[in-house]
Amino acid sequence: MLYSPAPMHIPDGFLSTMVAVILWVITIGVVGYALRRVGKDLGERQVPLMGVLAAAIFAGQMLNFTVAGGTSGHLMGAAIATILLGPWAAVIVLTTVVGVQALIFQDGGLLALGANIFNMGIIGVAVSYFVYRSVQKLSGGKTWGLYVGGFAAAWLSIVVAALAVALQLALSGTSPANIAVPAMGGIHMLIGIGEGLITVGALAFVHAARRDLLHIGEAAPTGGKAVWVGGLVIALLLAVLSPLASAHPDGLEWVAEQKGFLDTAQQPLYNLIPDYVFPGISNEALATIVAGIVGTLIVFGVALGLAFWRRRKTA
Repeated sequence: MLYSPAPMHIPDGFLSTMVAVILWVITIGVVGYALRRVGKDLGERQVPLMGVLAAAIFAGQMLNFTVAGGTSGHLMGAAIATILLGPWAAVIVLTTVVGVQALIFQDGGLLALGANIFNMGIIGVAVSYFVYRSVQKLSGGKTWGLYVGGFAAAWLSIVVAALAVALQLALSGTSPANIAVPAMGGIHMLIGIGEGLITVGALAFVHAARRDLLHIGEAAPTGGKAVWVGGLVIALLLAVLSPLASAHPDGLEWVAEQKGFLDTAQQPLYNLIPDYVFPGISNEALATIVAGIVGTLIVFGVALGLAFWRRRKTA
């Protein structure tokens, strides 16, 4: 049976206005600094990888996978983006993905957008970077460090980001910390296993095909066009598979339903392509595929444009 992906991020209504505004301010500051660093850290021929990774993460996030207990998880992508691009470019990649999801697909609220970027694009990236670098130092650069570090970074990025959401819910008065923290932490420990396995699989593919891309933030400039085109094709293929996504609620929605605060979610102010179903197409599977392809191309274009703009401005 085919399904359309369920919304995955914090909607408006879950967080208080004060918490949401504070997270917006922090997020704007970090993303602004990341934009300045991207222009300095990446070479001209490395920039397209940002667009490819953003597109692949967007498409991958549409493929919710079933987790025990009647819930589902989805790729966050902070670990793989950090390992291949470095932390500052990864922040921009995740910001682009989460921003397009909220603005075009009504996945996550507009007031809560700063919180969603903060949790996935800042906390997720920071945890991924420090965990992966720590394991790499312990492994002395051996191959096992790539996979152990990748899995640990991916798993912990999911768990820590989920705990951050739980604390934000508690500070907002939506759900007490003694309820939200164990509920969010417990289910996302399971979801994190899926994130870790996907990340290890992606790293194994890159290790076999283009090992030079695994030097964090130092992708080689040679043979780039085939990598970028091939990566975009893979992202579009993932979008085509999006109707196969699990129909179960994602971790946050499941916790909200179980703990009784799901009804506090507010409806979006407008609808463009809500629930990843392209309007005007009667066949839901086809409408989901079209929405996925459109979103993948938009995210690719936005991330690529930001990267080239910052690179040329710095140059």
